[in-house]
Amino acid sequence: MIGNQDTICALATPNGVGAIGMIRLSGDKSWEVVSTIFSKSLEGCSSHTVHFGTLKNDSGEIIDEVLVTLFKNGKSFTGEESIEISCHASPYIQQKIIAALFEQGCRLAKPGEFTQRAFLNGKMDLSQAEAVADLIASQSKSAHDIALKQLRGGFSNELKDVREKLINFASLIELELDFGEEDVEFADRTALKKMVSDVLRYIQRLSKSFELGNAIKNGVPVAIVGAPNTGKSTLLNQLLGEERAIVSDIEGTTRDVIEEVLNIEGITFRLIDTAGIRDGAEDIEAMGIERSKEKIEQASIVLCLADGTSASSVEEVTNWVSELNKQYPDKKITTVINKIDLAAPEAGDGVQISAKAGEGIDELKEWLVKAVTGDFNLADETIVSNARHHEALVNTAGALEKAKSGLEEGVTGDFVAMDIRQAMFHLGSITGDISTDDLLGNIFSKFCIGK
Repeated sequence: MIGNQDTICALATPNGVGAIGMIRLSGDKSWEVVSTIFSKSLEGCSSHTVHFGTLKNDSGEIIDEVLVTLFKNGKSFTGEESIEISCHASPYIQQKIIAALFEQGCRLAKPGEFTQRAFLNGKMDLSQAEAVADLIASQSKSAHDIALKQLRGGFSNELKDVREKLINFASLIELELDFGEEDVEFADRTALKKMVSDVLRYIQRLSKSFELGNAIKNGVPVAIVGAPNTGKSTLLNQLLGEERAIVSDIEGTTRDVIEEVLNIEGITFRLIDTAGIRDGAEDIEAMGIERSKEKIEQASIVLCLADGTSASSVEEVTNWVSELNKQYPDKKITTVINKIDLAAPEAGDGVQISAKAGEGIDELKEWLVKAVTGDFNLADETIVSNARHHEALVNTAGALEKAKSGLEEGVTGDFVAMDIRQAMFHLGSITGDISTDDLLGNIFSKFCIGK
């Protein structure tokens, strides 16, 4: 575990030329260090105050005019005495300031060390600390909302309530073991079975939400596939609202994969326009077709386009979708019948559109959102987006299932208590109530320096 005694510093804004850059310090000597190079004394100053002045190095050379923001011990992000120096964002100036801080005994912060100190000092739990990195990396409204809710402790509070229930029942069962000779029963077995069943359903629901959370966090890959001239590129252009792909009546125009990003209701979709899949294609087109098949493997959602003016095309794609659903049961795959402005196909499964005229596009977008969210309510439910949390929840559910089976089969209380304690351990690993140096090192090493 990283030592908490050093005074650390790091550039907290992106490298490069800009208007303003910010350098952070944290540690017991932060104010003392900055006072030695700042043009004004910071002695007696209040927390959360901003001071204008100049910074000098040991040689007396003025480096820059800066704003220094002060945070007293216990009133900062890290929980330690901290300072933020706002300077001009010249890489030369920033490096000179950091060098001057090194001269006064600071060291460069390691990746995630500021947030790690916030965790170690009790300013946040482990799941909240991880949410900081997710919030920084969020690229859509839904990803932002999930990370912000976790950062504010919504997920942590829910888990603490569940863990408290498990602790109470485990304590009662273990109390019975102390009075084993008197055959005393402190824990109502019926109530315990109900509690374990309720908690298990809740944990399983959280675990199930990871598929959605992971998709939102990383973007949802959507492959648009079909035979040549079914309108794949026209659909891509219509969804994006711009002429991104070349559209032509000539078969095989799209010879490589085209990828673009689309945001629908706060969810990021990575649209993949693929080469038309057919037999007898020449060499270059054939390479594009092979890449199209690879993208079907990688996609979470597959839109299979059919030409609505051709009954045989619709039948062929419908059969193809049926086969793909068997081959990829975890993917969301549907038939999209195009060109309904030219012919009205018979009603059937899938979505009917006119990519050229824009008909049915809103319905297709609704289908895409529903395919991702399923029966989850993004506004009200906690969505898990962290793979480590998901693994811990799966392990928690496994322990609870053992406890439930033990209660139903009349297993002795010591074995049931063991399973409940195991479930508590896995839940505790999410919030950091149970943690190891290796776990913390692995988590915070993935953060950027300065955070």
